[in-house]
Amino acid sequence: MEFKRLSFKHGNNKFLYYLINYLRQCLPTRYYQKKLNNKLKEVSTLEKEIVEKILFRVNYYNKLDLSNQIAKDAEKLASLKLDNKSKTYFFDLHEHIRFFNQNLKINYLFGDIINIPKTPTIVKSRPIGNNNENSIILNLNKIRHFIFIKTYRKDFSQKKNMLISRGKVHASQLNRIKFLEQYFEHPLCNIGMVNSNGLNSKWKVNRMTIEEQLNYKFILCLEGNDVATNLKWVMSSNSIAVMPKPKYETWFMEGLLIPDRHYICIKDDFSDLEKKLNYFIDYPNKATEIIQNANNFVSQFKNKNMEDLVALMVMNKYFQKTNQI
Repeated sequence: MEFKRLSFKHGNNKFLYYLINYLRQCLPTRYYQKKLNNKLKEVSTLEKEIVEKILFRVNYYNKLDLSNQIAKDAEKLASLKLDNKSKTYFFDLHEHIRFFNQNLKINYLFGDIINIPKTPTIVKSRPIGNNNENSIILNLNKIRHFIFIKTYRKDFSQKKNMLISRGKVHASQLNRIKFLEQYFEHPLCNIGMVNSNGLNSKWKVNRMTIEEQLNYKFILCLEGNDVATNLKWVMSSNSIAVMPKPKYETWFMEGLLIPDRHYICIKDDFSDLEKKLNYFIDYPNKATEIIQNANNFVSQFKNKNMEDLVALMVMNKYFQKTNQI
């Protein structure tokens, strides 16, 4: 194993995450259910502007409008069990469903979901656009996806005028392969894959920590199986995300990101990459505007109490719209 994989700088504390979640399993759900009404009532104590933002997010994640029937194969909350193959998904789901009557039923799909279920289902990711009402988003697997940069070591002006990319590339990820074919060894790019497989061996490069990647002005955020995992920490930094318009979204609400306002938008065929990078190199004030807009967008996810309230309201709406409460 490369030592860089053990770097915890800028990452979430996995030990603390697992400790807290295992301890939660020791408390009876009745303990949490007694707290539900008071938690949901917290929204009534907030300022009108904050309430409007919360309700917008709840209805963005959970678009169910009319009453829906729960699927026949839906599971009772009480029957959900910890699965070692998807522990983080289970923990993040259980964090919120523990507050509800355990006889209520739920449909859920763990993993990188890019199709819309036939019945209302809790997911981590969904396609962006209309007619995705059956995909109800919760912040699942957040230990991996929701990483934010807390301190900046370098000013944007001190960073390298290059695009950096480090990540896994698989044979099924045609967009990532195409990008490497076009821009590997390009003078404006330091890119490559960090995994070994049957793809072009010259693309294999050494890993870089997040701290090392932050030495570059531009960071590539290409979707893989679903969303670009690194997009959250890039947009919380003082480097800039570079990517085509996203096709999938998670709790981060990627569908609300505005091209060339929150990130540098390139064409789906990547043909305008060099032109876009050179423009923002020549006009650094435009680049810093994007950085500020991105940081502002990220700020809405940093209040833990608010995130918990939104998640509980999403689940409460799910049970209401499936005619269970």
